[in-house]
Amino acid sequence: MDTIRNRNARTALMSLEDAAASARGGFACMFQTSDEYETALISERRAQGRYDRLRIRWAVVMFVGCAMLVAATVLLLN
Repeated sequence: MDTIRNRNARTALMSLEDAAASARGGFACMFQTSDEYETALISERRAQGRYDRLRIRWAVVMFVGCAMLVAATVLLLN
């Protein structure tokens, strides 16, 4: 005996299940591996200009300067 009330309940239940499946799909990761994620992340950061050559050169110059300062201090105190 299939009444209108049962049909409406069944339709509501199916609609709710579809909505739940859709919500679960929203949390899925779009990357298959961590390598794909890292590649996409680096590409996005390069597009934003975060890996600027000038910044890298400045860091190398600072490192060399500090290394020379430490070497000079060691030679003077020796």
